[in-house]
Amino acid sequence: MKFGIVTFPGSNCDYDAYRAVVDQLRAEATYLWHKTEDLEGVDVVVLPGGFSYGDYLRAGAIARFSPIMRQVVEHARRGGPVLAICNGFQIACEAGLLPGALVRNAGMRFVSDAVHLRVENAGTLFTSGYEQGAVLRIPIAHGEGRYVADSTTIGRLEDDDRIVFRYCDPAGAVTGDANPNGSMRGIAGIVSDEGNVLGMMPHPERAVDPLLGPPDGLPLFESLLARMAV
Repeated sequence: MKFGIVTFPGSNCDYDAYRAVVDQLRAEATYLWHKTEDLEGVDVVVLPGGFSYGDYLRAGAIARFSPIMRQVVEHARRGGPVLAICNGFQIACEAGLLPGALVRNAGMRFVSDAVHLRVENAGTLFTSGYEQGAVLRIPIAHGEGRYVADSTTIGRLEDDDRIVFRYCDPAGAVTGDANPNGSMRGIAGIVSDEGNVLGMMPHPERAVDPLLGPPDGLPLFESLLARMAV
């Protein structure tokens, strides 16, 4: 299986994603420059974190017009997996791959920390390696990570079990104090209606090596590898 890591001007987590795939999964990965229109036959596309185009206008607003995004959208429409992390989540929303938007944190400050997440849906392409309700510890680093959507969209996400991760405390309780950015309903990650696009603000690619802390992000990549190998 081959992963394609998209690099935009201002991306800074593309290398982390590459190393997670190559060093931990022992899978093949390649960097995809934003100006290319060739996905090079990859099976999984990763939209990494960073500050694409300096986050001018708003996060992800310019990157969604990069030439490669036409191919990423087509890949997703064909059912190909897309993992959109942090800035990638913002880009995916701007490109219409996921509903809602990511706006300035409620505290109006950049937040860099390790937070707890509760696995809300362990039945997705990305989360089958987790137990339902498991509590993970994953790093975050964002200034525009507050997920918002209209009430109809939020209701649909709830009804269709498309909320994959929620911010929680160490015991798994979803509380206001455990929410680092003010996201509606504590939402930290969602999947598309077809289930093949995951957007999440926390950085699983930074939580894959035991030398750096609990490798709670590794099962996400392992889930992808296992499901795509079937």
